[in-house]
Amino acid sequence: MNHRVLDRSLKAYRIGDPSGDFPIFSGEGSKESPGRWNDRGQGMIYAAEHYSTAMLEKLVRTSELPPNQHFIEITIERGVSYEQVNIAHVPNWFAENEAEARAFGSRWFNEGRSAILMAPSVVARMDMNVMINPNHADFAHIRAGREVPIWWDARLFAA
Repeated sequence: MNHRVLDRSLKAYRIGDPSGDFPIFSGEGSKESPGRWNDRGQGMIYAAEHYSTAMLEKLVRTSELPPNQHFIEITIERGVSYEQVNIAHVPNWFAENEAEARAFGSRWFNEGRSAILMAPSVVARMDMNVMINPNHADFAHIRAGREVPIWWDARLFAA
């Protein structure tokens, strides 16, 4: 796959605990606990194209109200390199074992093909997740905003 260059700026959102083990705008957590698109030791930053998708991605990993959660808005400047997953090339990207997605994302990260990788969200398949490679030269053109507390509607956790 070849990378492309953004023709306009892009916003992305990430949720985390600012008092947690790692800063919100960091790939340190994914180094220890890999996600769908990376192997252990790869510090990929996972975000979502929409705030609501970022919330769904967080909620799918918990069964109770997450404490002290904040979001950041990430600005990815025009001209930053990106690659979008073609699901025809990664046919089982959504599989529970994550093997094909992880192999694809790991290669993308190691080869430094672009600063961001866009792939469909498993929980909201019409929306895109945005994975960021902080080792890429274009990372200098990606900025994180301030941490803002999240208000979770209790109905999301009603039995």
